[in-house]
Amino acid sequence: MLLKAGKAEDVMTDEWAAVRTPEDLGRFLARTRTDRGLTQEALAEELGVSRRYVSEIENGKPGLYTERLFQMLRLLGVRLRAEQIG
Repeated sequence: MLLKAGKAEDVMTDEWAAVRTPEDLGRFLARTRTDRGLTQEALAEELGVSRRYVSEIENGKPGLYTERLFQMLRLLGVRLRAEQIG
């Protein structure tokens, strides 16, 4: 099933997604986490971070690092694609 969000070239499938913003990446990571049967709490524990931190990533909360990263990708004309493996 293809889900189209935003622009026509923004594509998300069950296995991969075009990632142009922190929000795109967060949605993909959240969907992958739930596909794997993990809660935010379980993932946070495995990573050694708080559940709130996982939530902020999944919600695409702006941060200096992510803002600059996606700005750099846009300026360099780089397309990022996230893909589920295994």
